[in-house]
Amino acid sequence: MMDSFALARNKACMTGFLSLCLPIFAVVAVGLFAARARLVSAMVVVAIGTFSFNVALPAMLLRLVGSQPLAESFQPEWFQGYLGACLGVFGISMGIAALRGHTRQQSASLGAATAMGNVGYLAPPLLLPMLGQRVAGPVAMSIMAEVAVIVALGSVLMAPGERGAGLRTMGRGLLGLTRNPVILSIVGGCVLAWFAVSLPLPVERFLSFLGNAAGPTALFALGGTLGQMRARGRVLAVAFGLALAKLVAYPALVWLVLGLVLGLDSFWVVSGTLLAAMPTATNAFVLAQRNDAAAEEVSAGVLVSTLLAAIAFPATAWLLSAPVVVP
Repeated sequence: MMDSFALARNKACMTGFLSLCLPIFAVVAVGLFAARARLVSAMVVVAIGTFSFNVALPAMLLRLVGSQPLAESFQPEWFQGYLGACLGVFGISMGIAALRGHTRQQSASLGAATAMGNVGYLAPPLLLPMLGQRVAGPVAMSIMAEVAVIVALGSVLMAPGERGAGLRTMGRGLLGLTRNPVILSIVGGCVLAWFAVSLPLPVERFLSFLGNAAGPTALFALGGTLGQMRARGRVLAVAFGLALAKLVAYPALVWLVLGLVLGLDSFWVVSGTLLAAMPTATNAFVLAQRNDAAAEEVSAGVLVSTLLAAIAFPATAWLLSAPVVVP
């Protein structure tokens, strides 16, 4: 049996994770309340989210990725393992949805919702205090896996049945990625890191000041977006199943692949597992809505998974607080 000291230490550890995570989710709750109470309009929520994603988050990623040697922040095996688990959970979820009678487009939409986490909005404010600036590399790689790959694949599978529609959709999506500010900032940071370019102090302070706005604005915009979503009767079962797959099955699969299969050290295992434990991204709803594929179910899944993540994410962090043992 666990002695009293160990119990007290575990309790203190869990309390620490809760004290770190709950204020962050509280900002999401403020945004949700503001949207539901109509203190801010839908246009304001969109404007705040656009600023965060197109301006503040790129500034943060450019500074963090560019300030570290690539060998310390990027790990090819980690990316391959994380992407493999991402594709695995996408395929499994899509298969289960198809067996339950959903169409190909609907199944692909639900699969994408299981594989796409809110790594852009939630990961930086949650993981930087836990794992330090080095986590910018895993965050960037997870964005590349879950945004670039899953959005492209999901777009193909959700496209209408006429010949060539999927490839045209994928082509438009890939073209959009070449203009995506977050992707461009990651590439720019890699270039700076590769050539060991040190930014002038005024530029460093500018990017830091602007990047610090990414967390609060992203979280508020996320809450405001959730405030416009609903989870109604018949879709709740699908939403809870999606949330369970996103918050439990996906992180467990990433932990197994990175820790037990690839045998990476604890930093890479923990960062990957926590990134996989992010709730479903609102981008999954945008993708479903654009293709008219299970948009209501995905909307409910985004809402339910985010609400449950307020407890599920600290619990996952607590479970990972012991050293990861690999064979």
